[in-house]
Amino acid sequence: MDTVVVRGMGELGTIFAQGFLRAGATVVPMLRSTSVEAAVEATERPGRVRLCLVAVGEADLDSALATLPERWRPKVGLLQNELLPYVWQRHGIEDPTVAVVWFEKKPGTPVTQILPSPVGGPEAALMVLALEECGIEAFEIEDGRQLTEALVAKNLYILVSNLAGLEVGGTVEDVWHSNRDLSEAVASEVLDVQEALVGHAVDRSGALATMERAIEADPAHKATGRSAPDRLARALRNAAQFDLPVPTLRRLAEAHLP
Repeated sequence: MDTVVVRGMGELGTIFAQGFLRAGATVVPMLRSTSVEAAVEATERPGRVRLCLVAVGEADLDSALATLPERWRPKVGLLQNELLPYVWQRHGIEDPTVAVVWFEKKPGTPVTQILPSPVGGPEAALMVLALEECGIEAFEIEDGRQLTEALVAKNLYILVSNLAGLEVGGTVEDVWHSNRDLSEAVASEVLDVQEALVGHAVDRSGALATMERAIEADPAHKATGRSAPDRLARALRNAAQFDLPVPTLRRLAEAHLP
């Protein structure tokens, strides 16, 4: 029987774990209190590890990837926001399975689906099946370039809503439709940074179209949250790495960062 390790049992990790169980896999959960050694020992009994889904928060991702057992590194699954290939490649991971999550789950509330979630990588079919078992729309993409474009589009949505939202507040509809000059300036600079991070031009019009579909699907979605200042600071660090002029982001930082 196939075994799936789920490292991080928050809202998303729990959804995927339920889906894997319904799909017939054995799930080995890793909590904060679970040592890597204990998890490795537990997987020796149920059978081979087919996938190690790293479902920790963005802030814990680097440390989680750095401490993965060598035997699990070719079997990594990821689902965090602000993912791009350099994030996993700097840990020597070349071909993970990546879900571009277009749904939200808060404690005590049902899942809110915004768009179907694309999934790419070696175990994309398994992750799609897990989501479908939970009633969440997802689909498999096979091309690595398509995966990068899908990640860029999700990053654009997250960063425009969060960064412009620092000034605008309100909903994603407020950000995009009622404050268009600001949000378009932020979008342009975010895409400049994304292109620098991936090392090539991206489909800007496609990313903007996906973002607009997401806004139209859930216009009342809150634009910003506690992580917005950290996202802005990270965007500025990434821009500085490539000497990119990002005047709108810098102005937002002057106004809204300590």
